[in-house]
Amino acid sequence: MNWMNFITEQWLLVSLLSALIVALAVLESRKGGKALNFHEATRLLNQDLAIIVDVRDAKEYGAGHIVDALNIPHTKLQGRTSELEKYRSKTIIVADKMGQHAGTAGKVLADQGFTVTRLQGGMSEWVGQNLPVVKG
Repeated sequence: MNWMNFITEQWLLVSLLSALIVALAVLESRKGGKALNFHEATRLLNQDLAIIVDVRDAKEYGAGHIVDALNIPHTKLQGRTSELEKYRSKTIIVADKMGQHAGTAGKVLADQGFTVTRLQGGMSEWVGQNLPVVKG
């Protein structure tokens, strides 16, 4: 119960710390590019203005991925950005499982000069909307 006493006595400090944590989380998430919903992502893909880079591991990618998505696991992305040079004129949409790695992967690509966005909700949202996936 000592922590409850601390929180009630130091509510201003606790509030300030909470606000800073939220601000840091928002700032870090924006570094990886704007989040696109599945409507916006589909529009860009259909107009051939974007490419999907799926940063999940090969097993998850094989279980189901967006048509024509490139699989570069987030753990190997730093060393494989050269594979994306031919897509430099397009927007790269980073897709992961639920959004947990897209920001970090997007930042890596943005630091290399690519135009990057993130698939909001990741593949979980895509599948949840009954959008097409390719297996294998």
